[in-house]
Amino acid sequence: MTAEHRFYGELARWWPLISPPQEYAEEAAFALSLLDSASIPVREVLELGSGGGHNAVHLKARFTMTLVDLAEEMLEVSRRLNPECEHLQGDMRTVRLGRGFDAVFVHDAVDYMTTEAELSQAIETAYVHCRPGGLALFVPDATVETFEPGTDHGGEDGDDGRAVRFLDWTWDPDPADTSVSTEYAFLLRDPDGSVRVVHETHRTGLFSTDAWLRLLADAGFEPRAVQEQTSEDRTPRTLFVAHRPPR
Repeated sequence: MTAEHRFYGELARWWPLISPPQEYAEEAAFALSLLDSASIPVREVLELGSGGGHNAVHLKARFTMTLVDLAEEMLEVSRRLNPECEHLQGDMRTVRLGRGFDAVFVHDAVDYMTTEAELSQAIETAYVHCRPGGLALFVPDATVETFEPGTDHGGEDGDDGRAVRFLDWTWDPDPADTSVSTEYAFLLRDPDGSVRVVHETHRTGLFSTDAWLRLLADAGFEPRAVQEQTSEDRTPRTLFVAHRPPR
């Protein structure tokens, strides 16, 4: 996620209609079960790249959540949904809060790390904020082994008269590098009936399972790959559970 993405800036208020919070319930429940597998009790969780807070809305009943995102506009969306959570602006590659957490959760915002160097930075951030005996959980949308080009569509009508419909198309322009491209087309209808069209290209990272495990181990974690359990009609994700060894 970078500053040039209008979607995470001026258009952030549309996020709940594009990706509604209720759609995260199943995957958040699976993430919760993995977060709870640390060798220490997990009470405090740091989420890096928390976006609009749609995972946190399901996790906050079990954990005390601290939410960090690069986009202040997305944090504002989350503050309205999760007022009881601490929200902080920061880049997952460089943010340093000066305190530890029982677990660190990084959902698909990690996909915006497009090189091994950037992914290593995000992993290091997770490591330095993870208490000994705790763990970090990473949820990339795909690995090299599971990636499939494809399209998706959706959107909802809001209670305030706004409505969204979208189409996304993901493909790999250069299989030799560590990134893929997604073309997004959004139709945004305001309460007065006027409709705008917004197109954006997002470049995201794609790494092999072996690369993930190597970079996590290099940071000091004891990592393992876990296949997601989902009832959704899609390829299950490969998640990475990274335990920080006790002292």
